Amino acid sequence: MNTRGKVFKYPDNVDTDVIIPARFLNTPDAKELALHCMEDIDPEFVKKVQTGDVIVGGWNFGCGSSREHAPLVIKTCGIGCVIAKSFARIFYRNSINIGFPILECAEAAEEIDADDEVEVNFNTGVITNLTTGKTYKAQPFPPFIQNIIKSGGLLKSLRESENNG
Repeated sequence: MNTRGKVFKYPDNVDTDVIIPARFLNTPDAKELALHCMEDIDPEFVKKVQTGDVIVGGWNFGCGSSREHAPLVIKTCGIGCVIAKSFARIFYRNSINIGFPILECAEAAEEIDADDEVEVNFNTGVITNLTTGKTYKAQPFPPFIQNIIKSGGLLKSLRESENNG
């Protein structure tokens, strides 16, 4: 499983209110919510993002409130994964629960620049900056978490295992 795309780069401590401002949380429609993803920090984000693109963040990406909306709107926008120096624990768990891949790799997060093109191999954890040719090694998820992501989330993976078991 891979993703490949252009990088959107953000600083340390990007919180869930920046990812999806609370003023828009009155709609249950993920596609409508995604229209406001990152708008307070990057008003052009939703106009530029393409399927497979990658967000690169600093320390503590996804801090703040525990809302699942944050990784959901990023996924709904078409982002293939988020690479960060570290993630807030609740964002990390919510991402896995909805089947959205994230990778911690401080060196990659530090060195990859906005608008670089990267490819991420989720099975191996290898991040390749296609713009510079440099590769980085993140810790890949163990197989059971990779299965959750491939299934599209925790609930879907549980349903699949019930149907196959």
